Amino acid sequence: MKTILTSLAALTALSTAATCAAADIVSTPAYSWHGDTITQGEYMATAPSEFEIVSTYSAQPGYYMPVEKQWKLKNDISSYPRLTTPNKLHAAIYNMGLDEMVNAVEPDTTLRTGKEWAGVWTRDVSYSILLSMAYLQPEASRISLMKKVTPTGVIVQDTGSGGAWPVSSDREIWTLAAFEVYKATGDRKWLEYIYPIIQKSLADDALTVNSPSGLVKGETSFIDWREQSYPKWMQTVDIYNSEALGTTVVHIQALRTLAEIASILGHKKEAEAYEQYARSMADAVNAELWMDDKGYYAMYNYGRNFPILNPRAETLGESLAILYDVASPERARTITENNPTTPFGAAIFFPQIADMPPYHNNSLWPWVAAYWAIANAKAGNEQGTLEAIGSIFRPAALFATNKENFVLDNGDIATELNSSNMLWCLAGNLAVTNRILFGINFEADGLRFAPFVPKALAAERTLENFHYRDAVLSITVKGYGNEIKSFTLNGKEHKPFIPANIKGDNKIVITMADNDIAPLKVNHTANVKAPLTPITWIADGRLQWNPIEYIARYKVLRDGRVVAETRETSYDVSVPGEYQVIGVSDKGVESFASEPRSSRSKLTVQMPAEETAILSAAVAYQPTEALAGFSGAGFREFDRASAPLSVDVDVPEEGNYAISIRYANGNGPINTENRCAIRTLSVDGNRAGVVVMPQRGVANWNDWGMSNSLIVPLSAGRHTVKIDYRPENTNMNIDTNHALLDCIVLEKIN
Repeated sequence: MKTILTSLAALTALSTAATCAAADIVSTPAYSWHGDTITQGEYMATAPSEFEIVSTYSAQPGYYMPVEKQWKLKNDISSYPRLTTPNKLHAAIYNMGLDEMVNAVEPDTTLRTGKEWAGVWTRDVSYSILLSMAYLQPEASRISLMKKVTPTGVIVQDTGSGGAWPVSSDREIWTLAAFEVYKATGDRKWLEYIYPIIQKSLADDALTVNSPSGLVKGETSFIDWREQSYPKWMQTVDIYNSEALGTTVVHIQALRTLAEIASILGHKKEAEAYEQYARSMADAVNAELWMDDKGYYAMYNYGRNFPILNPRAETLGESLAILYDVASPERARTITENNPTTPFGAAIFFPQIADMPPYHNNSLWPWVAAYWAIANAKAGNEQGTLEAIGSIFRPAALFATNKENFVLDNGDIATELNSSNMLWCLAGNLAVTNRILFGINFEADGLRFAPFVPKALAAERTLENFHYRDAVLSITVKGYGNEIKSFTLNGKEHKPFIPANIKGDNKIVITMADNDIAPLKVNHTANVKAPLTPITWIADGRLQWNPIEYIARYKVLRDGRVVAETRETSYDVSVPGEYQVIGVSDKGVESFASEPRSSRSKLTVQMPAEETAILSAAVAYQPTEALAGFSGAGFREFDRASAPLSVDVDVPEEGNYAISIRYANGNGPINTENRCAIRTLSVDGNRAGVVVMPQRGVANWNDWGMSNSLIVPLSAGRHTVKIDYRPENTNMNIDTNHALLDCIVLEKIN
């Protein structure tokens, strides 16, 4: 400790002198990066060499996790790319990423999620593979992905809200990562292995999470603590029924990836069908989620029978929309100019939820910032790219490790959970150098080079020992700008593309045009907290709600449309409808909408041959007391082996009806595990869709709730509703797919 403190004192003196001479590379009201040093208020981090970082940072008092004061190279990284750059701090941060990457490779050649997070998680490892691991750790990437395939041959959705898939539905990020491994290795056997897995997974998703709107149902990709990003009233079934930007874009690119694989393997008709499906889904994103007034996409649609937009910006989703060409080039530029950027960087989403602690809410995650940096570079936003890179390098240097996440208010690590040596964050650290400053892009038939070098980072840099299939590359980039003046391969002029069949040692020199990149704006903003969500109820013919402090006005919605603005706390609901309330601050910041409250009448139909006890031996958690809370004479138990259930319903008048099921599922907790119950519902022999019945608590069989609703046009008269279990209803647990069905509820909505 004494040696470290002595080094820090000496480095502080040296760095203070150097700071006076070094120009700022990135400077915000929170921190600055100048030369080989990053400063944040009284704290400083610097690099004595390319293999060491020292920091004076002190974390929030009382936080459970200590702060590293120093990083020194521990592992042998000589087999990986060697970065040569005049900026020692940049080189040290890059080398720290490689060093911690070696730590992340487990004895079984899988990629560990983080120092505090053992094992392989589908989304974590997939995003990491896409950023850097496909080409730096191809074998560990391949083995890790193989761990995330079920015995039935589909992609694993890790345990999550309400029992995993389909409440969480971003597993298709595996598809993108698996194809990235192919692009890095050219292994055709790998391509033939992943093709049927992707086909079957997307086919099941098409029947279960693809919405009639053209979007994809389910939780926002990676933001998997429901209370951190959804209003408190939303149950896990409501999250299933929402339609998220990021998750939908992942599915779009998965379809495009499947189309490309099909084409390579010679399945031309299938390729055309998948590509067409992807185009229609991208059209839906642009029609349903784009907000002209804000200049970016909405985070998700939510509600019940009449969904509305959550107008928050969501940085990963916005980035993916740019990178995967869902956004047009014009919209891509607009997004980078309008997505809010705080002094510490772009938030996970914006604005924040006032009564939630930092984790996904009110935080910055460096790997998401890496996607934001790459997206800004693609869109041509120089300042946006610089600040995004700075938001990754600041914490890497000050905390002397690749931490998972940071409080957006002060840049500290005092979030709900955190970890050092975080796989996707170290992968993002490496990606900004490889993919932006060296412009390396992997394609199925070779490497495409498109460096984007902000003027503040003008330099000559070299990546030596860069392995690509059967070749070893030395890549030098000189100058700055986004235009290439000269590209040479082994001393001869060449187009900026290297074919996949290149072999042996090769030297690439890229001379940039030193062109001034057309300036684009950055939407600098202070961190903002949204108002609290109103709590509503219907009494005496009026919608009523609790007053919210510091609210300028309330918006009242009926069937998803604003019908009034008021400063009162009640509203007449004599017109039948589904009502919600949004609080608006004096600065125009909106709260979440309140829980939908319907003033319409409902038709309830009991199940035939109802029981009052659970009989199935497959139930994971047996109740400890007599069941209660059901309506009618009891309920019908339904597991995988149950015969199809048919119920006759007498409909009083023609119209569109929302059909849902009142159910109980005590097979697991609300926030984890994988026993979500799924069934197919048909009306008069026509498939209407799936009903999803998420877990509601361990052994909590007296907690009855509603499934999602399916909108079905019905004529007046008798109809038969059928509920059955089909192969595509297989959940992630496979064995336990079980719920108690109390009754069917129909509500005429128009």
